[in-house]
Amino acid sequence: MPNMDKFMADITRVLQDQEFESIDDANAYLQEMMLSGNPLPAMSSPSAIDQAQDIMYDAWEARTRAKRIKLAKQALSISEDCADAYVLLAQESAKTLAEAKEFYEKGVAAGERAIGEELFNDGVGHFWGIIETRPYMRARAGLADCLWQLGENAGAIAHYKEMLILNPGDNQGLRYVLLSWLIESGTANEIDSLLQAYEEDITAFWLYNWALFAFKEQRTKLAAIKLEEAFDRNPHVPPLLIGEQKVPRRLPAYMGFGDRNEAIHYVVDNLHLWQQNSEAISWVQELWAKRN
Repeated sequence: MPNMDKFMADITRVLQDQEFESIDDANAYLQEMMLSGNPLPAMSSPSAIDQAQDIMYDAWEARTRAKRIKLAKQALSISEDCADAYVLLAQESAKTLAEAKEFYEKGVAAGERAIGEELFNDGVGHFWGIIETRPYMRARAGLADCLWQLGENAGAIAHYKEMLILNPGDNQGLRYVLLSWLIESGTANEIDSLLQAYEEDITAFWLYNWALFAFKEQRTKLAAIKLEEAFDRNPHVPPLLIGEQKVPRRLPAYMGFGDRNEAIHYVVDNLHLWQQNSEAISWVQELWAKRN
C-alpha cells in the first residue's frame, strides 16, 4: 500500500507541474514517461502536506514501532493536516480504544482540511481513485472500527455507509464488514439495499452472509439458492462452519477467491453471526450433507 500510494502521488505531482491542453495529451505524456524507464522528472517544491505525507510513506515501512511513531510525529510537526500520521499513532501509540478514537477523529478532521471542500464535493463517487483522499479514508475507516468496538454501532454503520457513497468501488472492502454489522444490528431494508448494490459479488463473505440473512428473514427459497451459490464458490467454508474441521489458531496472511484461506477468514469474522441463530448452522449442515 505505501509504496504504490507513493508512486501514484509522485506521478500526480509530475502531471500537476505540466500544462496539458487535453486529457489525451496528459495520457500520452504519462505513457511515454512510463515506457522510457527514466527517473521521474524533478518536481516543483512540495507543499507542507506533501512533505509530511512523504515522511509517512517512510514511516509505514519503518521496521520498529519506535521509529514509526517518531516519523509520524515528525510528519505532524511539518503539517497538522497529515491524516496518515494520526492513523499510525492510533494503531501504534494509543493505549486504549478511547485514545485511538481520538487520534482517528483528528485524522478525519486533518484529512478533510487537506482535501478541501471543493475537491471533497467534486470527488464524491470517485474517492480512493483520487490519491489525496486515501489518508482521510483510512482515518475514517479506523474511526468507524473504534466506534463499533466501543459499542457505538449506529455511528460506525453511518461512517461506512457514507464512505461507500464517496467510493462505491469500495477499494477498502468496507462492504463486507458493513454487511456483518448490519446483520447484527441493522434493519432488513438497510441490508437489502447493500446486498443489491453489490449483487454481483461472488466472495464467500458476501454469499454466505446473504444466505444467512435470507434464512433469518425466512426467505426460504432465496436462502437455499444463495447457500448453494456459496457452496459452489467456496466449498471450504461448511466444514469449518459446522465444526467438522478446526479453525487454525493463526490466520493465513493471504487469501484468494474460493480457497481455504478465504474460508478461514470468513468463519473467524462471521461465526458469531451464525451462532446467534441456533438453527442456521444446522441448516447448513443438513444441506451440505445432502450435497455430499
